[in-house]
Amino acid sequence: MFWPTGSFRYERHRPETTLLYQLVERHWPEFKAMLSAQGKQLPGYVVREFDGYLTCGRLEHGFLRVRCDTCHHEKLVAFSCKRRGFCPSCGARRMVDSAAHLVDEVLPKRPIRQWVLSVPYPLRYLFATNPKVMSQVLTIVHRVISTFLIKRARMTVKSGAQSGAVTLIQRFGSALNLNPHFHMLYLNGVYDAKGYFWPVKSPTCEDLDVIAHTIARRVSRFLEKAGYLVRDRKAAPRVRVSGSDPGRRGCLGCDYRRVHRCVGPYLSPGIRSQCRAGRPRRNR
Repeated sequence: MFWPTGSFRYERHRPETTLLYQLVERHWPEFKAMLSAQGKQLPGYVVREFDGYLTCGRLEHGFLRVRCDTCHHEKLVAFSCKRRGFCPSCGARRMVDSAAHLVDEVLPKRPIRQWVLSVPYPLRYLFATNPKVMSQVLTIVHRVISTFLIKRARMTVKSGAQSGAVTLIQRFGSALNLNPHFHMLYLNGVYDAKGYFWPVKSPTCEDLDVIAHTIARRVSRFLEKAGYLVRDRKAAPRVRVSGSDPGRRGCLGCDYRRVHRCVGPYLSPGIRSQCRAGRPRRNR
């Protein structure tokens, strides 16, 4: 590929000049020493995340020597940490690479709609500590939305009609608080058995209400059978649907707090005091 003179110039990443790196480099050893003095320790993946970030982009921790075959000019490219936590450089590169892969290799040239599903606080701690349960819940969510799209196209699942989606799981909110939620890129239509694509109309607020209630009912039923939720017989069922707000159309949120109590070692200290402690029990 021909690059015109002056149109491209490689600049080595220098994380040590950033404020974030300087703060972590200064306080991370002190923080670990303080925890060690208290007899406490962080999870291994947290330690690896911080230690990897401090070596990312630093030549003293390893590099490649890149040489041009034409002019024989050389550049040193430092190794990156390739972590998924808070490294800005690796996070931005992973985001760009993932987006390019989806656009170029995965997503067809068809209309696509984003669906966002959030969950109440007790379930957030459950999903964060039990990825298998979160995956099973995501399967239920996909089944509900796919069925809605197929029926909206006036088809049935038995006819061979199918939709498609790519889900990105985000584990924190805007304040870096624990908030596992799903960003789902769904085809705004379905493919029939012959491979022909049928677009569908946008969902209405009433449609979102029905979808949210269906997801809440099926997810709560699954978690009850698995022993992670206990139904509160005295409280009247109440579901809050944020999708009914026209400004947040496509964003679903269900409130289980009046309907269920989450049990097990998956709760934060503040919530655990209001819920049953111990291991998840199965209904008999």
